[in-house]
Amino acid sequence: MQDIDRIDRSILDILQRDGRITNQELAERIGLSPTATSERMRRLLREGFVTGFGARLDPQRLGFGLLVFVEVLLDKTTPDIFQRFADAVIRAPEVLECHMVAGGFDYLVKTRLRDMAAYRAFLGDVLLALPGVKETRTYAVMEEVKNDGPLPLK
Repeated sequence: MQDIDRIDRSILDILQRDGRITNQELAERIGLSPTATSERMRRLLREGFVTGFGARLDPQRLGFGLLVFVEVLLDKTTPDIFQRFADAVIRAPEVLECHMVAGGFDYLVKTRLRDMAAYRAFLGDVLLALPGVKETRTYAVMEEVKNDGPLPLK
C-alpha cells in the first residue's frame, strides 16, 4: 500500500467532514484538476483509506433516545470463545460498535435503543445470551458531548 501525501490528507479531511462534496468542488478546494482529484479519490477508495459513505442520522428523531455502553467480561478467554462471541455480536443489529479491549473486562459494546425497557430486553434476550458472557456492567449515557469528531489528519 502506498503512503499518502499532504494532498491525500486534505482530500480525506474534507471528505470526512462533507462526504457529499462534488469532485469539482473538492478539486477547487485542494488546488488540483478534477481529473487528478478523481484519480486520487479512486486510489484512496481502492486502497481502503475510505471505507464507505453514508448519512449521519438523528437517533433522537428516529426514536432511539438511549445510548448505552456495556462492559462485557467473558467466562474464558480462549481464541474459540473470542471468535464465537465476535461472530454472534456481529449478527446483533442493536450493537452499533463492539471493541475487544485490554484491562479489567474483555469487550466494550455500544448500543442505541428506544428506552430503558428496550435495553432491559436487549440485555436479557441478546447480550447475556451471547457465547461466553459471564458478567456485564452498563453505562447509560446522560448527555452526548461529542460524537462525530473527524480524524485529526492535518
